[in-house]
This record gives sequence, structure tokens and C-alpha cells, in this order.
Amino acid sequence: MKLATVVLIAALAATSPLSAEEAAPDTLGLESWFVTSDLNITLTQSAYSENWGGSEVGALTWALNSNSLASRQLTSRINNKNTLLLGFGQTHSQSRETKDWAKPKESTDLIDFESLFRFTYDWFVDPYLAGRIETHFTDDSNPKETRYLDPTLFSESAGIAKVLLKEERREWTARLGGAIRQHVDRDVFDADTSTSETVSTQDGGLEFVTDFRSPLLDEQIMFTSRLAAYKALYFSEEDELAGLEGEDDWKAVDIDWDNLFSAKITEYLVVNLYFQALYDRQIVDEVRIREALALGFTFGIR
Repeated sequence: MKLATVVLIAALAATSPLSAEEAAPDTLGLESWFVTSDLNITLTQSAYSENWGGSEVGALTWALNSNSLASRQLTSRINNKNTLLLGFGQTHSQSRETKDWAKPKESTDLIDFESLFRFTYDWFVDPYLAGRIETHFTDDSNPKETRYLDPTLFSESAGIAKVLLKEERREWTARLGGAIRQHVDRDVFDADTSTSETVSTQDGGLEFVTDFRSPLLDEQIMFTSRLAAYKALYFSEEDELAGLEGEDDWKAVDIDWDNLFSAKITEYLVVNLYFQALYDRQIVDEVRIREALALGFTFGIR
């Protein structure tokens, strides 16, 4: 967790206003910041009056998503890449009997920030150091209160990375290294004792990550893909699981494959197709699929 803090502080320092020495990157032979960000909002709505004869119910679903990237060659030997994924949405629905609107339920909730430092020494591969934070805007699992930015997964990793393809708007990288993760869940409610406590676990192992980003069809579509595999070699709760069903599930390889197609129809109108495949045997011994197709408004920085 300390390493993740150091990496994040370094990332924030790197993205702060440039000093006098850094203000003229051409004299240092360094690149300026490459920044791209897509923000879009989608909305689906339907409603029925109380005297409607069918069984349909009204619904309102909205989602706000953001996909941002900021990268720069900070020095001749240090390259920094920051990615931020944000998503939040809710679904409001009517009661089938009364047609009254119920309390909204979350349909999308994600905060995913990663900062990656590559040390570019013109070797065949580059050493890297990375920190990542994954959490949610809200958590309603505790019936007593709504928690914010919880639960949280901190990841720190180090190893070797290779840039397989590098162009202005097209990039493909792969990395392999060791990783340490901490999962923190604050104020977990115990129904038997009616008390809450913070639960945290740690694990360590090997990670492989490949990132690909490229425009398609004359840059009308932006395709972003990230495939991550993680093999745990250590788990802090191993002794507690001994003798229980699924005691070795934590040893299985975790897979997370994210894909996003973002197509601009007009300057402010976009179609997004998101596909995610997850495998984590500790949750369920099956591949979990999430797919979302949405039409909405977009605002971008490139």
C-alpha cells in the first residue's frame, strides 16, 4: 500500500504545472503531455400512467462514463502513463401495481486509476513500476449506511515492459512482473452481531498485462482493450481456508479482459459498445460476461 501511495504522489507531481526548467521541453528533447479523454452520458426513459392496461413498468436508466489517458516522457529515462476509467449510472423503475417510482439502483459504478512508470534505457525491455486503485463511488451492502469509495483494491507491481507498437494515437504494450494487492472493505456489517468492522486481505503473485489502443475506420471508432492475468502465490487468509471447500480457489489465475468500442456519429453523438470478461474462481468457477451498448452525448479532449 505504501508503494501505491508513492506512485500516486509521483503521478500527481508529474501532472502538476511545469516548473521553469520543464516549461521548454524542446530544449530538453522531451515530448509534451499527450492527453485524450472521452466523456459520454447515456439516457433511456419510459413511463406509463396508473390506468395503463398492460404489465409494462416505466424505467429511467442513465450512465456517465469517462475514459482518460495522460502520458509523457518525463525525462530521457522515465516515461509516465496514467489511465483513469470512471463510470456511474442508476436505474429508476416504477412499481408494477402502483406505478410509483422506487428508490434508484446502481447499474454502473467504477473508479479505476493506474499510474505506470517505465524506465527507458534503450534496452530490449524496460523496467517498470506501477500503482493501481480500483474502487466504487458508493457501496450499499451495509444496511445501516451508504459508504463511499469502498471497497478498495490497491495494487503495486514491478517488472519488465515492452512497447510493441507506438504511434501518435495507436499504442500496444505488454508487461510481466510481480504484484502485491491489498483488498480493504470498510465497515462490513455482520447480521448476527449487528456490528461492523473493517476487513482487509493481502495477496502477492505474478501479473501479465497487455494494453492496446487504436483508432479504426479512418479514426471514426476508437478501440481500447486491456487483458490482465494474475496468479496469486500468497494469500493472507490461506490458513483460515484450510479444510474448507474451495480452499485452493485463490491459487487459480484471475482474468480480466476489457474492451471498449467508441464510435462517433456526429461531433457530440457517440455509440459505445463495452464488453468485459472476468474469471475469479473465489467468486464463481465460471467466466462472467458484461456487455453494454449505449447511444449518448460525448465531449472529448485530444
